Amino acid sequence: MNIDLMKLTVDYGILGILIFMGFVSLFFYIERLFFYKNLDEQSYSKKDLLEIELTNNTSIIASIASNSVYIGLLGTVMGILITFYEMGQTGQIDVKIIMTSLAFALKATALGLVVAIPAMMFYNHLVRKIEVKLALWQIHNS
Repeated sequence: MNIDLMKLTVDYGILGILIFMGFVSLFFYIERLFFYKNLDEQSYSKKDLLEIELTNNTSIIASIASNSVYIGLLGTVMGILITFYEMGQTGQIDVKIIMTSLAFALKATALGLVVAIPAMMFYNHLVRKIEVKLALWQIHNS
């Protein structure tokens, strides 16, 4: 087992993926807000077509909200695995090193939560906007 590769995977791979997911969710949230602002729901003759347009890219935000926590947890588990492996290799148990290593392992879970919480808020806000747009279409077309 190459411990240095695992450290790089946690530091750059897992954290990089989480940062990327955060930017993607923010990008699609902003894109959807601009789309909704400029949307004329009355130009759609069928409700299903309107709903398809309204929900475009929202599943990406929902997927990021639900999966970023698990990716963060994966990074934490890998960080803890690295800590235990290094303890086993050195044969020494230094409380200071263990606590520092475990604290750094938790950074992945923290970042996963930092990405998941706003993404879930973005998604819920967009779902409400979708409901309102569909209701307005229904009112004008009934």
